[in-house]
Amino acid sequence: MIQWPDLRDILKDIPWVLIGGVATRAYMAERVTKDMDVLVHDRDGEAARRRLEAVGFHYVSRLIVPGAILQSPDGIDIDLIYGRYPWLDEALTHPSYDAAGYPVIALPYLVLLKLWATRDQDWTDITRMLSTATDEQINQVRAVVAHYSPEDSDDLETMIYLGQREMEMPDQPDEADA
Repeated sequence: MIQWPDLRDILKDIPWVLIGGVATRAYMAERVTKDMDVLVHDRDGEAARRRLEAVGFHYVSRLIVPGAILQSPDGIDIDLIYGRYPWLDEALTHPSYDAAGYPVIALPYLVLLKLWATRDQDWTDITRMLSTATDEQINQVRAVVAHYSPEDSDDLETMIYLGQREMEMPDQPDEADA
């Protein structure tokens, strides 16, 4: 298990949340991932990068999306993503928190980001996260997707269904059948 860098004091007055594989641990069993994805508003991106560099993180390269890859003094890659989404202020203002106390993007917005990524792992993450989500959480996800990405609503419904099926217990044989 990777010991992720604690960025809370470093970025204390810059709104940020975890996204990606590390964020999923707030909503499902933790899975292996190689980096820590951190989302900040694009207006705070360079300030966040300078803060990280000031405490020993070093710049590795630019990301394909706006942002930078930095490496912690312990060799952990951090993808610092500079976001510009119409919902970003809401997501940064109202994060969830994982068991370690890190701010994590709320489930509806994490699902939205993973829908847009369209990678197999991201869609698998959605299915697994939704498999244990409450009806209220699923309805919140539906509302966010319907508002910001209505073209993905059918795919979302399929993932909800698959997640619920994954959590169903297989039929147990009757004692008389044994």
